[in-house]
Amino acid sequence: MSRSAELAAHIRAVAGSAPVSVGLVLGSGLGHLAGAVDGIAIPYSELEGFPHAGVSGHVPQLVIGNLEGVRVAVFGGRAHYYETGRADVMRLPLEVLRELGAGKLIATNAAGSLDPDMPTGSIMLLRDHINFSGLNPLIGEPTEARFVPMTDAYDPTMADTLRAGARASGVALRDGVYAWYSGPSFETPAEIRAIRTLGADAVGMSTVPEVILARFLGLRCAAISTITNMAAGLSDEAISHDHTKAMAPLGAAKLEKVLRAALPGL
Repeated sequence: MSRSAELAAHIRAVAGSAPVSVGLVLGSGLGHLAGAVDGIAIPYSELEGFPHAGVSGHVPQLVIGNLEGVRVAVFGGRAHYYETGRADVMRLPLEVLRELGAGKLIATNAAGSLDPDMPTGSIMLLRDHINFSGLNPLIGEPTEARFVPMTDAYDPTMADTLRAGARASGVALRDGVYAWYSGPSFETPAEIRAIRTLGADAVGMSTVPEVILARFLGLRCAAISTITNMAAGLSDEAISHDHTKAMAPLGAAKLEKVLRAALPGL
């Protein structure tokens, strides 16, 4: 039995055998959303091989339960490339998610805006991404399954359902392109100018590796950014991780409304 199958069996023994429908990965400052789930929380420390998710603002636990009548698996924190030097650090958790029966993944993140018309507190639905880092979590994968098509990395049907949820909840939800920058240092103003020229609307240090892995595993994907700051050179605000955590709740409340409204349709 594979490690992912063993972990899934343990999780089912703790949280029940009903299959999960949707997985949700929470970004910086968004961990409180796991508290909305009626279910069981399992610390990552009890799941051998799960990342420690040591960045403040993340809650390293997996919550299995129901949200708006949908069986979900909520990852309260993620590990990042900049913590481990491994782009595939979230592979095992996503393999476990698939073993639990999920066919869909929604990733969330905190991001910097490159658009003056998308200020702090906005939320943005990813319609595409730019892997500005050049890293890839499938490097070293020995099978030809590594050649994953990414044309529809972000599932159009899931995106339509999330947009409908936003309309139903009265929340403005922008569409945009997210650029993945490896971190942990923030981007320079010159780098921001470069990715704006390439067509990015927001920038962050996560999500893209998870989406690549999820597509490799056959999961359909959607992702939403909460805008916590304007990117370097676009405002006078001081950019820091503390600032990210402080600003994340502004968008998190909107994100929760959208997810609650959309989940039954997913």
